[in-house]
Amino acid sequence: MGSPGGSQQNVAATAGPEQKPSATASGNGPSAAAPTASLSSLRVLTGAEDVDLGDRSDLWERVRQGFAMPDLESDLVKKWEQWYATRPDYVQRMTERGGRYLFHVVEEVQKRGMPMELALLPFIESAFNPQALSVASASGMWQFMPATGRQFELKQNLFRDDRRDVLASTRAALDYLQMLHRMFDDWHLALAAYNWGQGNVQRALERNRRARQDLVYTALRMPDETRNYVPKLQAVKNIVLSPAAFGLTLPKLENHPFFLTVNIDRDMDAELVARLAGLPMDEFQALNPQLNKPVLLAAGTPQVLLPYDSANRFVRELARHTGPWASWTAWVAPRTMHPSEAAKLVGLNEARLRELNKIPERMVIKAGSALIVPRPHDHAQDVTEQVADQARIQLAPDGTRTARRTVKAHPKGESLVAFARRHGHSVTDLAQWNKLSAQAMLRPGQALTVMSIAQATAAQPKRVKPAAPQDNRKERTGVRATPKTKPAASQRTTAPR
Repeated sequence: MGSPGGSQQNVAATAGPEQKPSATASGNGPSAAAPTASLSSLRVLTGAEDVDLGDRSDLWERVRQGFAMPDLESDLVKKWEQWYATRPDYVQRMTERGGRYLFHVVEEVQKRGMPMELALLPFIESAFNPQALSVASASGMWQFMPATGRQFELKQNLFRDDRRDVLASTRAALDYLQMLHRMFDDWHLALAAYNWGQGNVQRALERNRRARQDLVYTALRMPDETRNYVPKLQAVKNIVLSPAAFGLTLPKLENHPFFLTVNIDRDMDAELVARLAGLPMDEFQALNPQLNKPVLLAAGTPQVLLPYDSANRFVRELARHTGPWASWTAWVAPRTMHPSEAAKLVGLNEARLRELNKIPERMVIKAGSALIVPRPHDHAQDVTEQVADQARIQLAPDGTRTARRTVKAHPKGESLVAFARRHGHSVTDLAQWNKLSAQAMLRPGQALTVMSIAQATAAQPKRVKPAAPQDNRKERTGVRATPKTKPAASQRTTAPR
């Protein structure tokens, strides 16, 4: 990252085939408020330069030619074929929306040598809506549950949720599906595990094995959702193969990238990016749905997706932009405090601070929490990588007290991440309390400070034996210690996504 106003700031776009001549844009000189930008040579984002596309210009035909899974024939497949066939408006909306992302998914599936049916899976999971959120908290077009998302390195913090990121979630989903296929050596079983969880599929297979029944998808005892999962995918596959047979028409999709990546090395308002690119905000959000806040942090989200023409326009307009790049930034609470105190420290009124950060009444902000606040005009420093990657806000009921205790690391040593997981604390909090980095390795038995916030308890009467039988003095009162309780076990998610 370049220093503010000191060196030329680079914003590089990547493009697909049939690219227009690239242009170089420059401003009238760098300044702290308006770093200059340049457009680098364009290159293909998703590896299409390595794929022989021949004369194919129809993306649907490319999808059809990549189908490789065995077909499933059942009454459930017919049921879902009929369901889609009787809802042409739904199919039209779903396929038009998917047209933004399908080329990228097809590219990634083909590069890995995986069956092209998998490129259709987001139609089943989310109707290709990267902003979809299920009642079970599965999110994104591939519908990752929070824990599984973290397992596959999809960051989820105050500023972004990579489960909704088009590129990151596609990479994670294909990683997961490849892992499941290695585990079961059967794509139908791998898909069942993606929907139901590999442990559940393994147990279902073991039940069939003990009962000497077939070890195939259609023979397993499973929930209705999983039983319908592969038939729904087969129905969509059949429709893509022959839409006219079902009275449907698929939108024309060209076999080249819909979007490009634009690399950003300074914090920027999302609204500014969209405005300079000439995009409506809803179209910008459709390509960049991972953003939780109105600012892009270069240390955490160093690139955005833009349509080709918009990417070129953005780079040219950014070079001419003379105002600030970001009007928002992150502020980390140095201690546990009331929102009114935090508001004074950042120069906001309390109501506005609560609104921006969704802080309910009668809650305090815990130490180490990151809040989004207006960025002062004279503030040149961007948000650090540690805050950008680990930022979250933690609240506690008002009227609480903080207890400090010392806890030792594992006798054999461990990482701070492992310690945090064992003791139910966030890595960010532990790092702040102990002045460590989030990636710190702990020595065997190293003593760490751990803070806990517990409800203050009212004084309880405690009887004291009188000094003498005839003494009629009032009994003294004391505070009865509140016994420590083990934290409740985390609820285990049954869905793997």
